[in-house]
Amino acid sequence: MRTDAATVAVSWFGYVFISLFSLCCLLPFLLVVGTSFTAEGSIHKHGFNFWPREFSTFAYKIVFENPDLILGSYAVTILITAAGTAIGLFLVAMTGYALQRPDFEYRNGISFFIYFTTLFSGGLVPFYLLMTQYLHLKDSYLAVLLPGLLSPFLIIMMKSFVRSIPHAITESAKIDGAGDFTIFLRLVLPMTTPALATIGLFIALGYWNEWYNSMLFLSPDMKYRPLQLFLYNVVTSADFIRNSSAASNVPLRDMPLESMKMATAVVATGPVILFYPFVQRYFIKGITVGAVKG
Repeated sequence: MRTDAATVAVSWFGYVFISLFSLCCLLPFLLVVGTSFTAEGSIHKHGFNFWPREFSTFAYKIVFENPDLILGSYAVTILITAAGTAIGLFLVAMTGYALQRPDFEYRNGISFFIYFTTLFSGGLVPFYLLMTQYLHLKDSYLAVLLPGLLSPFLIIMMKSFVRSIPHAITESAKIDGAGDFTIFLRLVLPMTTPALATIGLFIALGYWNEWYNSMLFLSPDMKYRPLQLFLYNVVTSADFIRNSSAASNVPLRDMPLESMKMATAVVATGPVILFYPFVQRYFIKGITVGAVKG
């Protein structure tokens, strides 16, 4: 009885602790959503609140003032994210599988070069010259797509995932006459679904939140640019208007500067939050497998 009571007490303590921790993680997002629907005057008067004292959608009206531009930015970001995730996941999976094969002669040398890039990089100037002068990808969406296809961290993670598959399975398939690519497609990929979901989520989030390469290689003359860069320009313009107003002593009482920043955060993170529940169980399982087998 004492053991059962102690188990129940520990379980309840764990549930309460996890619930409180989850609530602490949820409160900042609720504050962002509530502030995005709050009138600017109320924010200046009462501060940030979880529930808007003066409800207003003016911030969203400004963000969606040009629906063609923001919908085009959404389309560009979705296409880049989908294509980059599919191609990058396939390349990362193939690289991780090849590097853990004990019969691959050059796996240690290639692994060293991949790991070396996590310690040192060529710098921004060589990277920019490579993309613009040699690859001629200025004002091309490929300049946003290509750099995120392969990540040393994800390759190392995939390598540790694939290592949990017994080598005897692939060896038996090779004895039966299957080629390396057939083994990879029909045996390795189906057995690494949690790993693929985990790594795919990392790649997708990287493309969805990408704005720096877009700022470097996509000129302002392009009509449709990735969503994060579009929202970054909206917030930057709002800051510029506020600073100009303060310098010229011209009040901007109706300009929702603070609520617009929150609105852009909601617009940027909303689709990711809706997509995450579909891969959550694979993501958690993949993290667990990587922690145990790595």
